[in-house]
Amino acid sequence: MPTPVPFSAAAHTPSPAAASLPARVIGVLRSPRATFSAVAENPRWAAVLLVTLTVTFICGAVLLDTDVGRTGLVDQWERTALAFGQRVDDARYLAFQDASRYGVLYAGLSALASGPLLALGVSAVMFGVFTRMLRGTATFGQVFAIVAHAGVILAVRQMVVAPLNYVRETLASPTTLTLVFSVLDESSPLARFFGIVDLFVLWWVVTLAVGTAVLYRRPALRLVFTFLGAYLALAIVLALALALSGVVS
Repeated sequence: MPTPVPFSAAAHTPSPAAASLPARVIGVLRSPRATFSAVAENPRWAAVLLVTLTVTFICGAVLLDTDVGRTGLVDQWERTALAFGQRVDDARYLAFQDASRYGVLYAGLSALASGPLLALGVSAVMFGVFTRMLRGTATFGQVFAIVAHAGVILAVRQMVVAPLNYVRETLASPTTLTLVFSVLDESSPLARFFGIVDLFVLWWVVTLAVGTAVLYRRPALRLVFTFLGAYLALAIVLALALALSGVVS
């Protein structure tokens, strides 16, 4: 089994303040490299994962417990179905409306999916690639701690997006690149691509790359470009899949 990465005291000496949960949460936003060094040396993830899960759930639940949120949820389901080339008749629309009454439950499931489950999946991939395939020395606990702390970015995203969505009366993300390229035809593959690429997710990807670079002692800039390339490639694949499914139907 891989042994924990030895971080020398000369390179980084975490202070008691830096080890506290509030300091680590703020540190991810303000000084991610130093924060991830402290996290790698003392990998703790339960508290920060609970905080980000709670924040994400509360933001979603408060919004989806309103008429505006439930209407936006129905609209989101309808748009998703149409994007994949499915028909939405009156019966299905009524089913969407009926299901929207469980918006708080949906918020909970979404928070679990975008929090612990996403962190677990990303950690498994990173551990498999960097520790198993590339012979790194980090343990799974260290990797999971890094990923869990990077999730602070996604929790902040929910804090920003929820009130904006309430004001806009829609669940369509206000932080995607469609803000810049709003003149494009919504059904075009390029517009779908810009609608998938989210500014906060880009920030999360960069932060995750910095944490990985710190943990595995690799060049940060190279990993940033690698991670961004992987994210944009996935966005392209999804955009093409949406475009093709619409054409096929």
